[in-house]
Amino acid sequence: MLNEFKKFALRGNVLDLAVGVILGAAFSGIVSSLVDDIIMPPIGLLLGQVDFSQFFIVLKGDGHFNTIAQAKAAGAVTWNFGLFINAVIKFMIVSIAVFGLVRGINKLFKMHQDEKKKETPPEVLLLQEIRDILKGEEMPISGPPESSNAANIAQGPEVSGPQAIGP
Repeated sequence: MLNEFKKFALRGNVLDLAVGVILGAAFSGIVSSLVDDIIMPPIGLLLGQVDFSQFFIVLKGDGHFNTIAQAKAAGAVTWNFGLFINAVIKFMIVSIAVFGLVRGINKLFKMHQDEKKKETPPEVLLLQEIRDILKGEEMPISGPPESSNAANIAQGPEVSGPQAIGP
């Protein structure tokens, strides 16, 4: 059982997945900092000193709270739509980054495929041409063609009575 686990854990796909998860977690931290520390402060400044992370509505609880932390400490139930706005912006940044990565990989893959198409050997081209010609002809699946000449050839000459062979 230990050997099976060792084979599984050391497969290339599992290691690639582990590296991807670790890099994804690191990327998530970078994106969170980008949104919280770089993007949202200037937007909040433009909108009049607004901190989106503190936009909330008290659904249940008494009093006025300036922060989500104060509301939670008092036991209030809050609807934190400012945090949701931040999460949507983070999602958009990650989506754009992943889209750019996938787009770049697809372009590289397409260029590689185009190079393969250019390198088609002449023998393969000839075989492809023969295949295309054969695809264009309609060949009967069973039975002789309907022309009477073809039917006579398929059946052979009619023989009636004894015939002499030779001169």
